[in-house]
Amino acid sequence: MLSLLKKLIPQKFFKIISPAYHFILSFFAAFIYNFPSRRLIIIGVTGTAGKTSTAYLIKKMLTESGYKTGMTSTAVFSDGEKEWFNDKKMTMPGRFFIQKILKKMLKNSCVYAVIETTSEGIKQFRHRFINYDTVLFTGIYPEHIESHGSFEKYKKEKGKLFAHLKKCGVKHLDENKKVVKPGSQLKKLDFRRLNKTIIVDGDDAEAEYFLNFWSEAKIICSFQSEDFLMDLKSKIKPENLSNDLSFVLGRDIVVDAQGTSLIINDEKINLKLLGDFNAKNAINAYALGLNHRLDKNQIKAGLESVKALAGKLEIIDLGQDFKAIVDYSFEPKALGNLYKIIDLIPHNKLIHLLGSTGGGRDKARRPILGALAAKKADIVVVSNEDPYDEDPATIINEVARGAELEGKELGKDLFKVLDRREGIKKAIELAKKDDLVLFTGKGAEQFICLAQGRKSPWNETETVKELVVEKMCIDKR
Repeated sequence: MLSLLKKLIPQKFFKIISPAYHFILSFFAAFIYNFPSRRLIIIGVTGTAGKTSTAYLIKKMLTESGYKTGMTSTAVFSDGEKEWFNDKKMTMPGRFFIQKILKKMLKNSCVYAVIETTSEGIKQFRHRFINYDTVLFTGIYPEHIESHGSFEKYKKEKGKLFAHLKKCGVKHLDENKKVVKPGSQLKKLDFRRLNKTIIVDGDDAEAEYFLNFWSEAKIICSFQSEDFLMDLKSKIKPENLSNDLSFVLGRDIVVDAQGTSLIINDEKINLKLLGDFNAKNAINAYALGLNHRLDKNQIKAGLESVKALAGKLEIIDLGQDFKAIVDYSFEPKALGNLYKIIDLIPHNKLIHLLGSTGGGRDKARRPILGALAAKKADIVVVSNEDPYDEDPATIINEVARGAELEGKELGKDLFKVLDRREGIKKAIELAKKDDLVLFTGKGAEQFICLAQGRKSPWNETETVKELVVEKMCIDKR
């Protein structure tokens, strides 16, 4: 419908009416499905990085604690009964999908819904008419700047989710955490009122901004000193300083090839996930667990039960004599974090296949990605990712140019392959015993996005597996 309207209505005029269009659509979707979020405990997770992993950790922790939980995220959808890969190519899909899956969660007797909430979704009012109870901020840095116009606008767009919390209706819970309607003031005394809560990564440079929104309870997560936290607390305006303010403190992060351990509020947590950044994701989830009155043993067991995240450091082991890893990382900071983990995994040469997104999304990062890959990897293969309406060859050239500026030579240790499947095949063909082949940018995504809204089905993990087997068969001949 939106694409049709864009064709029929002049672009300048459509820009004026599009906010109203998105708002009305959001209301209509919620109305059609009878506002299901009013009868679920809704947790919103937002941030530039870490939100998908944090959302998944929360979902698993709540499920392991005995509460049926649904979720919508970049990687995975769940209606409480079944779980499947996100096949929408959007972290926060259209309003009708969100409201429909929330209704399905309700039908499946879910208690919780975890919603990964993006700035793009907020911009189109997809968060409106969702009755959030807890909103969690994982940190922010520049991304999607072309779309929003500036970092400040990007930050303020995310801030709208926190402002929205004040507009969300009050919920009361029974002893099983089911949302109930008390019916009278007297009856309310029989049920627990659910506080509207903000959880913030206190170590982020923008923590003060997000803490200065109204809430009935606030939790600050940090790996810093208590003095640092007291200073941060002093920056919260009196009218926004809730009586229920608490800190969740982390320390002693240790990362090795088996996982990540840390101490949170004097409780040792042994994650099976690689990477010190998962310590931040874990402390956020831990804070959520405390806020929703989970037992510390339940929180610990839930976090430690997660063995892997879909499309995140997914190790492909089919018995080949080299290592292969699929990961979603697609922007410079996430790639830098990923390389730290790669250092922990014994390997000979590193072969890295990557690309970058089209459609006007952060063009400036393309040569930066190429340069980062060139500095770290022995061999770089640049291939197609999601070109949208741009020429994929142009995007590939811009990424490869960054690698060339760092000394990589085309045809020697730098290869440009337009077709992603052929690019993966090339990277695998180049792999020798004990090498590590890294595939980034797609993760668990189920499509490659092409021009004029077309989508080509894609499964990175299955493609890598298929081509690894093909190489193994050839090597045995």
